[in-house]
Amino acid sequence: MAIYTEISFSQVQLILKDYNIGHLKKLIGIKKGIENTNYLLVTSKNKFILTIYEKRVNSKELPFFMHLMKKLNAKQINCPKPILNKKRKFLFTVEKKLASITSFVHGKEKKNHSLNESKIIGNNIAKLHLATKNIKLYRKNNLSLQSWFALNNLIKKSKSKKINRLCKWIDTILQDLKKQWPSNLPSGIIHADLFHDNIFFLKKKFSGFIDLYFSCNDAYVYDLAICINAICFDSKFKFKVNKAKALIKGYQQIRKLTQKEILALPYLLRGAAIRFYLTRLYDQLNQQKGAIVKVKNPNEFLQKIKFHLQFKQYEKISQS
Repeated sequence: MAIYTEISFSQVQLILKDYNIGHLKKLIGIKKGIENTNYLLVTSKNKFILTIYEKRVNSKELPFFMHLMKKLNAKQINCPKPILNKKRKFLFTVEKKLASITSFVHGKEKKNHSLNESKIIGNNIAKLHLATKNIKLYRKNNLSLQSWFALNNLIKKSKSKKINRLCKWIDTILQDLKKQWPSNLPSGIIHADLFHDNIFFLKKKFSGFIDLYFSCNDAYVYDLAICINAICFDSKFKFKVNKAKALIKGYQQIRKLTQKEILALPYLLRGAAIRFYLTRLYDQLNQQKGAIVKVKNPNEFLQKIKFHLQFKQYEKISQS
């Protein structure tokens, strides 16, 4: 979430004439995130999110996201629900870009989850995975292992000698990962961006997942690896084994991991750390002029890559 495209109160008033969601009372830009432009709409009926899809989102993939969120809501998974306009369409055009309006998920992110909250998150990731099992939708993961090589090569073009050295180091790790990358793991639609700011709590209760615009088909345990990297390190990048154990224990209360998935976890944790390091570094080097966005620091994931290269006690994570 960010603000790349600025729109006015009157523009949104005009848009809402095609909807049955009340008249606009407040329009608030949301600065968090990096992918799309988002505004909070406060209407006479409720709160909603208006999303304008920016360049990195393939417009041909938008129906996948719309129908996924619709089907997840039908399966009692709390996430934004796309709102149909009077023309029975999810998508419309604003400033020559596609956009949509979704329901508002109440609650907010938590920066530091307790062990019980970590377990609850694990419960709900497993519920999400089970809910997607019979959803007949497919989207390739465009940010999987092969894409990391290409992204690393793009970053190598930077004029910074330090970045070039890091890219050569990353390339060595990627070559090793390629040889060991697990295959034929239980798979389906995953969230693929399970960070603090996409996991909402209302007081002490889980209230939903947001920002499903990286959702794709991949290994379920890869989703867990992303979440472990995101929420199981403290601000000094110290790994919280008990928090990771609580997350996995919560997950396995709903969906049991196979032995193959458990053995794959060290490689997926390393890979997930590389994925977010590279995308954050690329975004840092290619900031859009005039955009109101807080670019996330790639150094966080550089430290996590280093951690995973030396950590040898992964068996502790999967012990329940």
